[in-house]
Amino acid sequence: MGFSLHAEGTNDPKDVRNWRIHLTAIIASMSAIAMGYDTAVIGGTMALDSFRRDFGLLNTSGADRDTLQGNIVSTFQAGCFIGSLLTFPLAENIGRKRAIFVAAAVFILGGTLMTASHGSLPMLIAGRAVAGLGIGASSLIVPVYIAETSPPSIRGRLIGIFEIASQGGGMLGFWINYACDRTISDNLAAQWIVPLVLQLVPGVLLCAGMLICPESPRWLARKDRWEEAEKVLVHLRALPGNHPYIRDELSDIRHQVEQRTARKMSLGDMFKRLVQRGVRSRILIGILLMACQNLTGVNIITYCKFI
Repeated sequence: MGFSLHAEGTNDPKDVRNWRIHLTAIIASMSAIAMGYDTAVIGGTMALDSFRRDFGLLNTSGADRDTLQGNIVSTFQAGCFIGSLLTFPLAENIGRKRAIFVAAAVFILGGTLMTASHGSLPMLIAGRAVAGLGIGASSLIVPVYIAETSPPSIRGRLIGIFEIASQGGGMLGFWINYACDRTISDNLAAQWIVPLVLQLVPGVLLCAGMLICPESPRWLARKDRWEEAEKVLVHLRALPGNHPYIRDELSDIRHQVEQRTARKMSLGDMFKRLVQRGVRSRILIGILLMACQNLTGVNIITYCKFI
């Protein structure tokens, strides 16, 4: 019994596990790096003496300072929540690729506001909220995009890149804060500007990268753009259009699209399905797992400035 990085028992030829699909997943996962970095970097940045001086927190009472810092942190989470709610209809209408591009552009706008907010708390908080909109949107649609473009045998691996990138981004945020604290004088605004400006790097890479990434073939098929869907599959799978694997995958997509069309449900019916036996249990397990994770207090490492 050997070790394998891809699923066994599938009919996927080796050609489909090529550099193109891996590059597509890595580019899309830039959003996860941005999410992890932005989540991790803010706590350490607010602890820097230069930040507290420039934003007038040194002479603020403890309670007021804690409230302001809590607002700075929580507006990002609020933005993520709203962004995730707004993204699905956007991605259904303009496509996965364009939706990710828009989300990246929104994040870049938010990051720019934060970086340029020298001494302005309202501008900093607004930037956090706008960046949260972009991150919330991309964190919802990117895993869907990766799943819809990847072959079954490595789908789990490619979606796993997103989670690894998120943790890697968080690690970068912590270490960059530490490096800036140790190497840049607290007399310089650059001490807190550098950590914030670096969050723009994954956002810019995501924006630029999506220009060369293909659209989701499944979304194209749902829009009755079958020729484009076939071209995308041929490109991503590195197989000719007449290859049996391509023909079978297109046939599976067509079958799923026809089923979805035949069983088109209203919004009310969709919500009813969420509480059906089986579906309800899966949803509750997922919610409880995430709730229990947060209840352990693990996020204190991310957001608490002084321990």
